[in-house]
Amino acid sequence: MEMTRFSCPHAKQCGGCQLLQLPYPAQLEKKQRLVEELFGQYTPVQPILGMEHPVHYRNKIHATFGKGRNGRVVSGLYQPSSHRLVPIEHCLLEDEAAAEILAVVRQLMDQLHLPPYNDVTHTGLIRHLLIRRGYFSGQILVAVVTGQAAFPARKQFAEALRKACPQITTLVQNINPGRTSMVLGGQQRILYGPGYIEDQLCGCTFRISAASFYQVNPIQTQKLYQAALDMAGLTGAERVIDAYCGTGTIGILAARQAGQVLGVELNRAAVTDAIANARRNKAENIRFVCQDAGQFMVELARQGQTADLVLMDPPRAGSDQAFLSSLAVLGPKKVVYISCNPLTQKRDVEYLARKGYRVKAAQPVDLFPHTDHVENILLLVKQSPRPPRERAARRPQPRQKADSRPGRRTQEKSKL
Repeated sequence: MEMTRFSCPHAKQCGGCQLLQLPYPAQLEKKQRLVEELFGQYTPVQPILGMEHPVHYRNKIHATFGKGRNGRVVSGLYQPSSHRLVPIEHCLLEDEAAAEILAVVRQLMDQLHLPPYNDVTHTGLIRHLLIRRGYFSGQILVAVVTGQAAFPARKQFAEALRKACPQITTLVQNINPGRTSMVLGGQQRILYGPGYIEDQLCGCTFRISAASFYQVNPIQTQKLYQAALDMAGLTGAERVIDAYCGTGTIGILAARQAGQVLGVELNRAAVTDAIANARRNKAENIRFVCQDAGQFMVELARQGQTADLVLMDPPRAGSDQAFLSSLAVLGPKKVVYISCNPLTQKRDVEYLARKGYRVKAAQPVDLFPHTDHVENILLLVKQSPRPPRERAARRPQPRQKADSRPGRRTQEKSKL
């Protein structure tokens, strides 16, 4: 494990690395204590799984653009809860290939007079740049997010970027005209390549588009998913529901060990990728439904459906009561709950505990070194209802023959 203390000149302004002042082993201790405080009352917490080299691990990079004091284009991140852009040329957490691509994009924006979007005045063209890199494949996707469909000098921009950065394997324009804090819009135009990249994870190959969910730390994701599947203890016969399935990663991995897997995801682009991923990995025992996971579970419960295992990896807000109550009605024997927010995970577990589930194992994983985020996996097992206690049956006492002599009580009455 890396023992070096890391530093970054942007740390105080950016606010993205809340624990950077601590040596990495101390960061892991802090996260371990948090999970133990939340779940130690239920089960012993396994030692947190950390990184050997906890830098440049993010394979998804998001940058925003603005104008510097000299009038030239700068890129970086907004300070938390503000519209103030912190210019950043090199980030300790981001894939190192991103810095080179961002530098070229800034130069092209200046040369081709492509103004950055201003989210206060809602003027300008280029809102964001999204870069995704396959850690094992090396493939790179670049998405230029514009505030309008018209992209002046689009052809010159694409050709110059490809020439300067030949490592880019696909380039897309994403169109987001809305007055929103959301990075991506609903329209996309492919400028070069297939519009997606592929990467490997736990022996399977997955397709990743600009909009689809995919874990940002591939090294730690492999540890996360392997630990979750070890907890599941699949034998090859189980019916599994993968709720909040994203691009189908853990569901497809589970399909290699389960009887049947059903993935549920609200993001249609992610479902499209999930279907392609299943086909790419020849997983014939998995299918996907594009629907809100909570609503889908409600419908399954109404239909009287059952499942042996539910894999759930909800957003930071956790699950809603409709989902959890439906899960309790389905009554799977096991639930493997992956969470990026142990606080909401604790709230959901308290609800499930009242429905007969018991926490049997806890495994924290550090997916986001130098930040205060920690991923945690819980195994919950359905407890069998206790049979009602039966009263001990009284043995009938033999009737005694009454003594006819006066003044004498029968033996039966003398025991009353």
